[in-house]
Amino acid sequence: MRLRTIVAAAVLVAGIGLIALPASAADAAITPGTAWKDSTGHPIQAHGGGMIKVGSTYYWFGEDKTGESKDNANFRNVPCYSSTDLAHWTFVANVLTRQSSGDLGPNRIIERPKVIYNKTTRQYVMYMHVDVPGHTVTRVGVATSSTVCGKYSYRGSFKPQGNISLDITLFQDDDASAYLFSEARAAGGLRVYRLSADYLSVASLVTVLDDFEAPAVFKTGGRYYVLGSHRTGWNTNDNEYSTSASLSNGWATWKLFAPKGSKTFNSQTTYVLPVTGSQGTTFMFMGDRWIPSSLGTSPYIWLPLTVKGTSVSLAWHARWFIDTSTGRWHT
Repeated sequence: MRLRTIVAAAVLVAGIGLIALPASAADAAITPGTAWKDSTGHPIQAHGGGMIKVGSTYYWFGEDKTGESKDNANFRNVPCYSSTDLAHWTFVANVLTRQSSGDLGPNRIIERPKVIYNKTTRQYVMYMHVDVPGHTVTRVGVATSSTVCGKYSYRGSFKPQGNISLDITLFQDDDASAYLFSEARAAGGLRVYRLSADYLSVASLVTVLDDFEAPAVFKTGGRYYVLGSHRTGWNTNDNEYSTSASLSNGWATWKLFAPKGSKTFNSQTTYVLPVTGSQGTTFMFMGDRWIPSSLGTSPYIWLPLTVKGTSVSLAWHARWFIDTSTGRWHT
């Protein structure tokens, strides 16, 4: 990924004529489906990831799947990368690393780490799916840190209200209330739990949605949107979405948001990032194009979502541009 500077204006200079001036902000070029590297030239390892913005900096968390395949996908690290333009990424640290035993030990699975900030406790709180290769543990893990990309202290795992939990995501509402979206399968679809005030445990069940995995949630105009994937293992499928004016009820029938048969442009949803600037907000779809035989080389698929009322759609752009200062995108 790289930047380009666009011509923003022209001024009249006596005796010369019109001279193009560079824009005051650069557009970041996003090239989905290609091999992305960090500032040191190493492949970015942030699969199944999520993002949080602190000040003007975006922090990207995900799974380190270096050298892994679908038959050998044990936990290695949760890395944290930073960027101000969403195109150039710097590896900061492995904020959660393999331990000698327990949930983070050998032959364990840690997937889909998501981070939100609790203003009251002044702690960054990470949730993740905790399991073993046979998917018989099916728990939610929690870790905290006083700094966004610092070392996270693992606080253990649990089954939300005794239910199994596989793919998860976090959502923080306008009033700072936080929610865990947890795929429970046999226990009853995609379950939405309200978290406790400190975000460290489940306080109550809000609702149960249809059975989808890989959830991603965002809100705009007072309306909630959730994207999810069907269960086809490491193979991609046509992901769908639902929307409601309330988290607890009124969710619409699930619909496709990418062209039918595109298999969501051969990707699985992992997160939706609001890119908010001086001129508006772009909601960026983040997905993984899994390569089962080489998970660590699976490309990332980032594309701008079009949101109109209750409708969400996604189109393919081999190369597109985002300006984080304005929140605008273009091709």
